[in-house]
Amino acid sequence: MRLRIFAALAALSVAALTGCGNGGAGGGTSTLRIMAPASPGGGWDQTSRTAEQALKSVDPGRSVEVYNVPGAGGTIGLAQLAGEKGNGDLLMTMGLVMVGAIEQNQSDVTLAETTPIAKLTEEYEIVVVPAESPLQSLQDLVDAWKADPAKVSVAGGSAGGTDHIVAGLMAKAAGIDPKQVNYIAHSGGGEALNALLGNKVTIGVSGVSEFAEHIKSGKLRALGVTSGERLPDVDAPTLKEGGLDVELANWRGFVAPAGLSDEDVTALTDLVTKMHDSQTWKDAVAKNGWIDAFMTGQEFTDYLRSEETRVKGIIAEMGLVS
Repeated sequence: MRLRIFAALAALSVAALTGCGNGGAGGGTSTLRIMAPASPGGGWDQTSRTAEQALKSVDPGRSVEVYNVPGAGGTIGLAQLAGEKGNGDLLMTMGLVMVGAIEQNQSDVTLAETTPIAKLTEEYEIVVVPAESPLQSLQDLVDAWKADPAKVSVAGGSAGGTDHIVAGLMAKAAGIDPKQVNYIAHSGGGEALNALLGNKVTIGVSGVSEFAEHIKSGKLRALGVTSGERLPDVDAPTLKEGGLDVELANWRGFVAPAGLSDEDVTALTDLVTKMHDSQTWKDAVAKNGWIDAFMTGQEFTDYLRSEETRVKGIIAEMGLVS
């Protein structure tokens, strides 16, 4: 009798371990982890936590966990992802910022050591000043910048990222050497926002959604956006209207560790596609002013490679890499 009871308990234990282990993205009971490779409060963190809620809405039985690994434009998180080879229960949020940071930081680990899953959104950048700033327009900014480039400090995300690129392109368009830009890098939009609200920097550059709430509250004032045309619900001219020939959209997406099985790649892609098609995700995209730019499979892989080439050329031209 005791042997039969022991055998039954052992069988139950094995079944429990099998069901609760790393069952792959298609298992439905596994824990899917999403790494936001930056501090809380920025675009990657916001995208990750939005995805968490949307994933839970389409797969209530799955546990979804977001965690932060800040530093070096996401390349610290990228290195950690590389150490998770074959893990089909892990996604990392990334985007244009990481493409530039890999070049800027001369990272040993590149996106070639990941599995591209999906491009999710695009978002235009916005240039803001604290409410107390004497700068009332883009022309005021250009005049101050030309008078003394070192005195105009620019808060943004990681060095070599989208915000830095925008600042450099703005300076170049204004006739200022991009190498003279006094750029102060922050690990995430939350840190840059604090610098702005504390009047510690002259201007800030980030995604529209990261500053929108504080523009509406009157704590920040928008000087311009990087879109080709004015954006709805944003009371600011385009940079081109302000005399600076700059247009650029940031983008964000998901990659997974390298070495995944075909089944895990398919399962992750299908799961993210379901997330993208959910009403929860669609509502968040509209609320945040994001642009739906969904693509998966070989299309996203090819896009990622082309972006690496494009961004490398831009930041080399700006003198951000040797």
